[in-house]
Amino acid sequence: MPLQLDDLAALDGPSPQATGQPLLLSVDRIDEDPEQPRQEFDARALQELAETIRARGVRQPISVRPNGQQADRWILNFGARRLRASRLAGLHEIPAFIDTSADNYDQLIENEQREGLQPLELALFVQKRLALGDKQAEIAQRLGKSRQWVMLTTALIEAPDWLLLAYREGRCRGRNELYELRRLHAEHPKPVEAWVAQQATITRERIAGFREQLQAAVPETRSVRQEDAEKRIQVEFEGQAYLLVVSVVPDQSGHLYLRPLDGGPRRLAPASALKLLGFGGR
Repeated sequence: MPLQLDDLAALDGPSPQATGQPLLLSVDRIDEDPEQPRQEFDARALQELAETIRARGVRQPISVRPNGQQADRWILNFGARRLRASRLAGLHEIPAFIDTSADNYDQLIENEQREGLQPLELALFVQKRLALGDKQAEIAQRLGKSRQWVMLTTALIEAPDWLLLAYREGRCRGRNELYELRRLHAEHPKPVEAWVAQQATITRERIAGFREQLQAAVPETRSVRQEDAEKRIQVEFEGQAYLLVVSVVPDQSGHLYLRPLDGGPRRLAPASALKLLGFGGR
């Protein structure tokens, strides 16, 4: 289908966008961006969205940019779920705004704000940006996330088969849980693989319980690895000295676990409020 005059008006001269009004574009002339972060779509959720669109239409326009390879086609920036659901609903046109400035970072941020991306989608995005030379700190800054968030997201980068199977089967979907399993697997590969294969649902609490079982079975290993790591770094928080706990992933991004010098219960503290005292024994 040739490019319509209304479409050209969006790029040159007065247009519906000048008054804040979206264009109506043919859904058959819009291609999804193969580089866009969202790759997983829930069939049931799409069908539900299609029913809503069939009854009420598309309430929020999608975002597109001209296809540089084909003058009569568009590349989708944002709105893959709305576009797919509109096709399911039998719509021939969809409201759209043109935005030639959007990049992959913008796509991920928009998807995260509308409906959180899945851990594997996030991992693939981070992996791609790392391969292009971006540093973890830069990725975190551009996404408005913490470096801790980026670190946890890497759990599924080149993930082993046993972990991907648990993820794809829906038995383990949380970034924290996936990251914890990879860390635990580095120390106890065979027990972790066997345990994961037996679990119908893997939660942080179950992983913590399993970790305690492993530590109880090999107390010498725990005392050498965990205590030696914790005794090395001392920090100050609210005027008191603590040991920095490096063996447990914090529940809250931007925070770290601390343990009192007297061996009391650990506590969570913002990393920005910590002052490094040095390295030493208990």
